[in-house]
Amino acid sequence: MTVEEKVAQLGSRWVGNDMQDSGTIESSSDSEALPEETLNVAPMQDVFAASGTIPLAEASRNGLGQLTRVYGSVPLTAAEGAAEVIRQQRVVLAGSRLGVPAIVHEECLTGFTSFGATVYPAAIAWGATFDPELVERMAAAIGRDMAALGIHQGLSPVLDVVRDYRWGRVEETIGEDPYLVALLGAGYVRGLQSAGVIATLKHFAGYSASRGARNHGPVSMGRRELMDVILPTFETAVREAGVGSVMNSYSDVDGVPAGADPWLLTEVLREQWGFTGTVVSDYWAVPFLATMHRIAAGMDDAGVQALAAGIDVELPDTLGFGEGLIGKAPEELIDRAARRHLTQKVELGLLDPGWTPEGSVAGAGEVDLDSPANRALAREMAEKSVILLDAGSALPLDPALRKVAVVGPCAANPRTFMGCYAFPNHVLPRHPEHGLGIEVPTAVDALRAELPGADVVHEQGCAVIGDDRSGFASAVAAAKDADVCVAMVGDLAGLFGHGTSGEGCDADELRLPGLQGELLEELLATGTPVVVVVVSGRPYALGEFAGRAAALVQAFMPGEEGGGAIAGLLSGRVQPGAKLPVQIPRTPGGQPGTYLQPVLGAENSGVSNLDPTPLFPFGHGRSYTTFEVDDLRISDGTVPTDGEFTVTVRVRNTGGRAGDEVVQLYLRDVVAQVTRPVKQLTGFARVPLAPGEAKDVRFLVHTDRTAFTGRDLRRIVEPGELEIMVGSSAGELPCRGTVTLTGAIRETGRDRVLITPVEVEKI
Repeated sequence: MTVEEKVAQLGSRWVGNDMQDSGTIESSSDSEALPEETLNVAPMQDVFAASGTIPLAEASRNGLGQLTRVYGSVPLTAAEGAAEVIRQQRVVLAGSRLGVPAIVHEECLTGFTSFGATVYPAAIAWGATFDPELVERMAAAIGRDMAALGIHQGLSPVLDVVRDYRWGRVEETIGEDPYLVALLGAGYVRGLQSAGVIATLKHFAGYSASRGARNHGPVSMGRRELMDVILPTFETAVREAGVGSVMNSYSDVDGVPAGADPWLLTEVLREQWGFTGTVVSDYWAVPFLATMHRIAAGMDDAGVQALAAGIDVELPDTLGFGEGLIGKAPEELIDRAARRHLTQKVELGLLDPGWTPEGSVAGAGEVDLDSPANRALAREMAEKSVILLDAGSALPLDPALRKVAVVGPCAANPRTFMGCYAFPNHVLPRHPEHGLGIEVPTAVDALRAELPGADVVHEQGCAVIGDDRSGFASAVAAAKDADVCVAMVGDLAGLFGHGTSGEGCDADELRLPGLQGELLEELLATGTPVVVVVVSGRPYALGEFAGRAAALVQAFMPGEEGGGAIAGLLSGRVQPGAKLPVQIPRTPGGQPGTYLQPVLGAENSGVSNLDPTPLFPFGHGRSYTTFEVDDLRISDGTVPTDGEFTVTVRVRNTGGRAGDEVVQLYLRDVVAQVTRPVKQLTGFARVPLAPGEAKDVRFLVHTDRTAFTGRDLRRIVEPGELEIMVGSSAGELPCRGTVTLTGAIRETGRDRVLITPVEVEKI
C-alpha cells in the first residue's frame, strides 16, 4: 500500500451530514419552549457541515476506513438503507486502486438507531434490572438486526460511571457503581459481538465527571479516582468480554484531552490491559483538539497528536487524519493504525474473495426491525427495570376503583419513554411527517387496558418544560373527581438543549423540570391519593413529595413498551423487582451525591450543615412481596492478601407472591493508606423466589476485589480489616461480619481478578 492508501484507511465519510436546515422539535405541547435552531444529532454538526464536505467518490479515491450512519441520519426503511449501503460501498470500491470495502458503523444506545427499529429502554434502565444476562440477550437481538443490514460496528455501550446527576447523559449510562456498570456493560459487549457486530466502548475516559456537569466540560479528577472509579468498567469489557473497539472521551482530565493522551490510549489500554482492537475518535474529537481544547495549531497538528496518542480511525468525517498526516506523522504510526483497522476488516470478512456489497445486506429483505420477538424482549426489559420506590397506601391499585385520573406530561407523550439516541427523539424531530415510525402505547392507553372496570381520564396539566399553567385547573379538577390520581412527570429527551435530558441537555439543579413540581403540589393539595410516577433519564429530588404521595415509582426511560410496564406495575400484574442504579436525592442541590464516597462525603457527621443522605439509596427497590436476607456465613476470618474467601447468606421470600430479590454484597476497608468509600458494591445476584422459598447465595471473593490505588499510584491489596455487608440495598444491610487480610502489601498485576462469581443454591 502507498502511504496515501494507508492514510485513507484511517478516515471516514458521513454522506448524511448535511444538517443545515432549521426547525423545531416535532409539533407538541413541549415545542413552544424550545429554540428555533438547527437540530444537530452530533456536537457542532451544523458547523462542520456548513464548512463544506467533499463527495464520497473524492473522499474515497485512495480507499476509505468507515462509512458513517447510513441508516441513522434520515428516515429510511430497511430496504432503502440497504440500497444506500450498496451504493456507497460501490463508490468506495470503484474509486480506489485496491478496492477495500469500508466498515459501516451505526449508533445503538437504545437499540439500532434507525427508522422503524425497536426502541429498548435507555441504558440507565438496564442498570435498574441488575441482570447482565438479560442485557446480553437484548444486545444480541440488536446485533442480529444490524448485521443483517450490512452494519459492522455499533457505537455502544456507554461505560461512563455517573458522578453528577445533573449531567445530561446520565440516561446513557448504566449507573453510579463501577461494578454494576462493568458487569452489565460486558454483557452488552458479549451480546452485540455474538452477532458479528463490533461493540465500541464509550467514552474513554472521565467524560461523566465534568466540572459543573457541563457536556464536554473539563474534568477535575486525580489519577487515583480515575483509576479506581472510572477505568475499571472499561478494563472489564476489554479483558472479560473481548471488546473490539474503544471511543475516546471529548473531555480533558486535569488539562490533558483524552484524544491526545498516550498514557490513556496506549499505555493503559494496550500495554496494561492487552487491548488489540481499534480506537475510534468520538465525532470530531480530533479537530476539537484544535478548535475547542486549543492544544493543536490546526487540523494537521490535531491529527498528528491524536494518531501519536493512539487513535486509529477518525469519525465521522476525515478532517485531521487526511493527507496532511503525510510528512508530519511518522510513517510507523500511520502503519500501526492502518494495520489495526485492516486487521478488523479481515476479521469481519470484508477482504474475503467472495465479499460483495449486495451480499453484505443479503438479510435485509427478511429483517423486521420491530419484530414481535424484539417487542417481547423490550417488554421484559421494561418490566424488569421499573422501580417501586414506595408502595405507600395506593399500590397495587384496587381493581374496584371507580375513577382514575392520569395527569402529567409523561402520561400521553410516548416520546418521554425514549432516550435521546432513540430514532424518534434523535432524528425524527427533523421529519415530523414520519411520526414515531413504531407503535408506542401511551401510559394512559395501557392503564385503560389494565383497569377495564375503571373510568380512566387524562389531563396533561403542563408540558415537560415551559411556563404555561393553563392546564392546571383541569388537571386539579380531574384529580378531585377521582378515587386516585396517577401523576406522571419527568423528562423529554433531546439533544443540545432540545430537551430536559440527553446529550447537551444538562441541568443546573435536580428539581423536576418546568412547572411539574408546582403541578404535583396542587395535585397533592386536592386530598385525592396521588401516585407519583417519574419517567426520567436522571434521578430528581423527591424529598418534598415523599410522605405526602400515596406511592412513588421511578421509570428510567423504559422504551417503546414502557407504557404497559408502568401500567402493569401499578395494577399489580407486574411484580416489581428492579433496583436503583443511582440514588434518589432528597434535595435538589448539593451535587454530586453518588453513594461511592468516603466518610466525609457520605455521612452527616456534623461538620457541615448539608446532609448528603439520599431519599432512597443505591440498590433500593421494593416489591409486592417481602424478602428476608440473613444467616451470614464467612468461610474464613483470616485470609492472606493473595487469597480468597466466600460469603454466604440465605434469602427467603416471606410474602405471598413470587418475586425477585437482588442480593447485594458490599465491602468496606476499615483502615487504609488513602481514604476509601464507606461501602462499595462487590457482588450481586438477582434471585427469583416462589412464596416461602429460600435460597443460599454464595459470593466467591478474591482479595484482588479489595484492591485500590495507593499513595504511590500502584494498585495494591493491603492487609487489615474488611467489613462485610450483605442485604437488599446500600441502605439495608442486615448481614455484617469481618475478614482480616494478613501478610505483606501486594501489588496486583494485569491479570487481577475483576469479577465476583456468585452461586445460587435452592434450599
